[in-house]
Amino acid sequence: MSGERGETAGGPVRLTAELLEQLLASATPEQYLARASLEERSLAEYAEAVREAHGLKKSQVIRSSGLNPTFCYQIFEGTRRPGRDSAIMLAFGLGCSLVEAQRLLRLAGASELWSRNRRDAIIIFCLEHGMSRAQTDDELWRLGEKTLLDGEA
Repeated sequence: MSGERGETAGGPVRLTAELLEQLLASATPEQYLARASLEERSLAEYAEAVREAHGLKKSQVIRSSGLNPTFCYQIFEGTRRPGRDSAIMLAFGLGCSLVEAQRLLRLAGASELWSRNRRDAIIIFCLEHGMSRAQTDDELWRLGEKTLLDGEA
């Protein structure tokens, strides 16, 4: 991830390094917590906010992600939590930037994409170059990695 801030439906994304700097500069934890306005959104709320910010219909997200429609609606309702590959597929369906995808993965309780991991590096490249989930699967297949569509639900 670069040192830049991304934009989401809730405004600018504050980088972890910035937040850590503010925490360490605070006299007390309470001072930091009062000033930091840390977001406590659920995965469902975040996915919905990104979907709206990108002007997408849920049906478009489902089609683009390749996820099972019922499962995808359950994610948006907050009744199901996706595994890592399904969360990545949802990120592609939502047209997420890398920053948005990393946030979505964190909220799903999954590990973020890591550029030192070969498969993750391919996915990061595809996200940053605006490729679709299907194009990403093609790249993963071409480079001998497990595709997203073959992952877990």
